Amino acid sequence: MAFRRLILEVESRTGLIVKILGGFYYVTSDDEIIECRARGLFRKNRITPLVGDYCRIRITKEDSTVGYIEEILPRKNELLRPPVANVDQIIIVFSSRNPNPNVRLIDKFLLQNEFYGISSIICINKMDLDWEEGERLKSIYEKAGYDVLLTSSGEIESLAVLKDRLVNKMSAFAGPSGVGKSTLLNLIEKSLSLKTGEISEKLNRGKHTTRHVELFKLSIGGWVVDTAGFSSLDLEQITKSSLKDYFIEFSLHDDCRFSDCHHYREPGCQVKEMVQAGTISPERYASYLELYEILLSGGKI
Repeated sequence: MAFRRLILEVESRTGLIVKILGGFYYVTSDDEIIECRARGLFRKNRITPLVGDYCRIRITKEDSTVGYIEEILPRKNELLRPPVANVDQIIIVFSSRNPNPNVRLIDKFLLQNEFYGISSIICINKMDLDWEEGERLKSIYEKAGYDVLLTSSGEIESLAVLKDRLVNKMSAFAGPSGVGKSTLLNLIEKSLSLKTGEISEKLNRGKHTTRHVELFKLSIGGWVVDTAGFSSLDLEQITKSSLKDYFIEFSLHDDCRFSDCHHYREPGCQVKEMVQAGTISPERYASYLELYEILLSGGKI
């Protein structure tokens, strides 16, 4: 019996992973979405493809809707929470109320971004609920050197400012559940129709609505990640010695008596002097002390 070998014409492309679900990787390439599997080589080499990864894929011309990821191209950065790669900026969203803002958690998000060298934009949402609290937070973080936006779903001008920050950037939206991340994205990009959740009255926390990490293309140019709500971060890479390096306002006032000053109980500390003078926010310094003492005692932040 004669056998005929079936030879398939194979095409190699570059693409961007926009969603990972059920072991499948959804890659956009040439304005198509291609459902891909990852080669076993990645598992062997302990490489985990992430949303936001640029990659080389192989498809057959007979069926260009499915393929295999052959190579993950070099990343400029990667995060554990949210699990994304190649992010230009992270929009840290908190609400002025319902749920109430957690300053320590804001600071931990900022620490993570500073560690990975990713720009931060702080967005205080639901300003219609507590304008005074939103302005208070804005004052704290603008003094530290961060870009702070105040938004409300009913304020078109505030949404326009946020939208402008997203143009031609790969942005991740992060923050606790219930602060309005999905609502903001739906207002900025009408075609998204992301699910939004209500607030649990018992816990004053939002109910999770986004169950996986997904990258969405914006009509204004750029990409955005809407991620599952979470209220804790692992920052194991940051030590008691390095913590001060990620409070960016401290670097402007590091003319301390001791070159290895931790801005804790050392005499002649310029950072403490700037706190007393009001140049550095007392709230930010209190946050630093709390985190430093956790690390000093051998704990994790």
